[in-house]
Amino acid sequence: MKNGAKIAWGAAILWMAVIFMLSHQPGSQSSQLSSSVTEVIIQAIETIVPDSGGGVEQFHTIVRKNAHFFAYLLLGILLTNALRRSGVTGWQSFALAFMGSVVYAMSDEIHQLFIEGRSGEVRDVAIDSAGAAAGLLLYALLVKLLSERNNIKNGVFPGR
Repeated sequence: MKNGAKIAWGAAILWMAVIFMLSHQPGSQSSQLSSSVTEVIIQAIETIVPDSGGGVEQFHTIVRKNAHFFAYLLLGILLTNALRRSGVTGWQSFALAFMGSVVYAMSDEIHQLFIEGRSGEVRDVAIDSAGAAAGLLLYALLVKLLSERNNIKNGVFPGR
């Protein structure tokens, strides 16, 4: 395995470990962390839009669900990158990365069933899966844009 593939797999596995550690927090600790993040976001919003009237309770669920979405968006990107650097090409890399992300999301929710104050939610698996799909689309878009940029740089113009 080439060094680039090793680094890519290391990044994906490290991110999976971060997701696992966050899921392993008891409900009270997880809620406290997301409340702290929510407070920072509210302060930032109120800096831009004073008296916006939003409280922690109003935004707490939104912040938690966005955390799911963006955590799995990044996982989808990292898994796709690792697979492609390992020689898996085309749509196979995207399909495997998506399936891997969904299976990991399901295992993550099952894991939470055994953590005090936590629960496993089918809705969270759906949000995680949507995040992974968005990550794959973003990755595909970046690959296409970089490919076109390299073609133009090398004198090959689209449509010719």
